[in-house]
Amino acid sequence: MTDTKIDTKIVDVLAVFPDLEPAANAIEQLRTLGVHDDCMNVISGIPVTEAMLGRPHQWTNVPRIAMGGAILGFLGAVFLAYIAPFLYPYPIQVSTQSFIPGPPTAVVLFELTMLGMLLSTFLGVFLDSLFPNYRPMKYVPEISDGKIAILVECPHADEKKIMDALMKTGAESVRPAEAQHL
Repeated sequence: MTDTKIDTKIVDVLAVFPDLEPAANAIEQLRTLGVHDDCMNVISGIPVTEAMLGRPHQWTNVPRIAMGGAILGFLGAVFLAYIAPFLYPYPIQVSTQSFIPGPPTAVVLFELTMLGMLLSTFLGVFLDSLFPNYRPMKYVPEISDGKIAILVECPHADEKKIMDALMKTGAESVRPAEAQHL
């Protein structure tokens, strides 16, 4: 009986590309090698959409959080505009105007709805980006010079094959990645 040990160690491979086109070609090549999109991370100093690289759309919770904030803001505005005037011990009547006037109420409803949405959107983006993050992160100094990097998580057995494929697609450098404190 022979004892065969399967190498299941996961390694990170970092490839730096000079431009967007070779990076997109590398992602396509990695897919043909069987690397899943969840195992690839694109690091860029400029905004790069998923469509530019042929990657699936990233889902985020920010729209839901923003909608929740807008609803809370609207409910707060309804309270201020429609319920708060009835909490006074003596109602304040201004000339022939109705007790709850239309135009100022519309302004309060709009402004507090937008304020709730704005604050919750900021909070949602803050939380969705996992900021602040105190774990060691992969840092690529070349990104500051306008380059694009692809970080690939792969089994140790496939490391050489993936590194060769990345070099063939036009990577300037391919190396194992190490996490470091920033």
